[in-house]
Amino acid sequence: MRRWSKIRDKLENEYLAYSLRGHIQYFATSYTKYHDHEGRAAILLDGKEIISGSYCEQWSKANLLPKDETLETRLKNEFPFMDNTAVKYGQFDQRCFYEAFHEFDNQSIEQSLASENMLVRILAVLDKRVGKRRLEKMKGSVLEEPEMFQFIYGIRCRFERQAGL
Repeated sequence: MRRWSKIRDKLENEYLAYSLRGHIQYFATSYTKYHDHEGRAAILLDGKEIISGSYCEQWSKANLLPKDETLETRLKNEFPFMDNTAVKYGQFDQRCFYEAFHEFDNQSIEQSLASENMLVRILAVLDKRVGKRRLEKMKGSVLEEPEMFQFIYGIRCRFERQAGL
């Protein structure tokens, strides 16, 4: 596993779309006082967390999750399945974020956009390799996407329009 500073540098300086630079920041930390060094991760827009998750939130928000077939998986697996519900309720920690980055960093942008892991797909839609034409092509199908993905897609499109790219 890479150090967080290297991961953040790569996300913010190598992958992040030019229109989002200075607006999107990534955050992850481990708490040394927890016995397993559990922690949290977040994506920030102009300093405000728009997506965040932490180990502690997994347990404090567990009662908010739908009682479906993936609930048990989310609560017991080391790296739970990251779908819209898990991301919306912060059911991930810094290790899940690192795993999502690892998947994203080691595959094509097309594979990342099609990933079942919502965090990977979010990293992909913020990526500079997703250009104006691809964003335009995605417009027709984005309404079929989960709300968190639509939200991030909307942010990306807004900043592309503002930048006039």
